[in-house]
Amino acid sequence: MAPALLTLTAFLLIPAGIVLRISFFPGSSSIGAEGYSLAQYEKFFGNSLYLSVLGETVSYAVIVCLGCLVLGFPVGYSLARHPPYQRRLRMLMVIVPLTLSLVIVVFGWLVLLGRQGLVNNILMWFGIISSPQQLLFNRTAVVVVLIQQFLPFMILSVMNVVMQIDPVLEHASTSLRASRARTFIKVIIPLSTPGIMAGLSLIFVMAVSAFVTPRLVGGPRAQMIGGFVYDQILSTSNWPFGAAMAFILFAIGFGLMAALNATIIRPLTRGLHVR
Repeated sequence: MAPALLTLTAFLLIPAGIVLRISFFPGSSSIGAEGYSLAQYEKFFGNSLYLSVLGETVSYAVIVCLGCLVLGFPVGYSLARHPPYQRRLRMLMVIVPLTLSLVIVVFGWLVLLGRQGLVNNILMWFGIISSPQQLLFNRTAVVVVLIQQFLPFMILSVMNVVMQIDPVLEHASTSLRASRARTFIKVIIPLSTPGIMAGLSLIFVMAVSAFVTPRLVGGPRAQMIGGFVYDQILSTSNWPFGAAMAFILFAIGFGLMAALNATIIRPLTRGLHVR
C-alpha cells in the first residue's frame, strides 16, 4: 500500500493542507499574505446569500442521492441476481455512460431538453403540450441530469454487495412464511446497507461539488457552491475566500457521511455479527 499512500499524500493531502492554510489568510489575496484569521469564514457565515446557496447545494445533493437510491437499488439487485452471461451486457449498458466526457453528456441534455429538442417534440406529438416548454435553466433539470450522471455509481455499489448475499438467506426467509416485502426489509436491506452507504457517499460528494451541470443546465436559477468557489479562485483571484468555501463544503460532506455511518450502519449491522 506504500506507493498508493505516498501518491495520495503528495497529490491530495499536502495540496489540501496548503489550501486549508490559505483559507486562514486575512486578506483577499494569498500573495505575500501572512498570519491566521477567521475573516473568510466570518464573511461566509455572515452573508445570507452564501448561506442560502449552501442550503440549496445540500438540498440538491440529498435529492439526487434519494433519486439514485430509488432508481438504482432495483437495477443493482436485479443485476446481482442475473446469471453471469446475462449480467455482462447489462453491466456494459450501465458503465458506458461513465466513459463519456461530462461536457458531452451535459450538451446532450441541452439538445434533449431544448425548446426544439426531442422531449418537447415527443410531448407535442402526443398532445400533452401545445407549444414548446422551457425545460432547461431550472432546478428540476439540474436534479434530473445529476441523477443520470451519478446513477451508475449506486447501481454498481448495490450490485457488488448483493452479489455477496447468499440467495439461500432469502429462500430461508420465504420458507418461514415471510412475505417478499418483509424479506426485503428485514434481510436484503440490512445486508445491503454497506453498498447503499458507499453509493450514497460517492454520490453526495460528487453532487454537492458539482459545477459544470448547474452552470450549463440550471443557469442563474440554480446556484451551487461549486460555482462560487470557481468564481472566487479563477475569476476574482480571491483564493482565501474560495478556499474557505471549499473547506466548508468539505466539512459538511464529511460530517454528514460520519453521521449517517453512526446512525444507520451500526444499528443495522449490530445484530449481524457472529457471537
